[in-house]
Amino acid sequence: MFGIAYALGTAGNSGGGQQAGLTQFLPLILIFVIFYFLLILPQQRKIKKHRDFLKELEKGKTVVTSSGIHGKITGLTDNIVTLEIAPNVKIKVSRDQVLAYSDIKSD
Repeated sequence: MFGIAYALGTAGNSGGGQQAGLTQFLPLILIFVIFYFLLILPQQRKIKKHRDFLKELEKGKTVVTSSGIHGKITGLTDNIVTLEIAPNVKIKVSRDQVLAYSDIKSD
């Protein structure tokens, strides 16, 4: 007798079970949205800004590399930047490793 009553009780609440399942996933969806706006979107903007910066590089500008080397651009190719770091001392670095314009004035 209790088996029949239990079976009838669960059949009447079938619509509420689907709604409860959706509310269980709501926190996960909310966490994903927060991560997207706080982590993923700013990182994509930073990458795009750096890519645009690398396209605008030109000879004569003073830059700093990711390793902290300051130098004046004397040559550019698609993948390589030639920097003069001292009189008659030139090095070649990967274009991706140039971070920003340098505030140090070169002679």
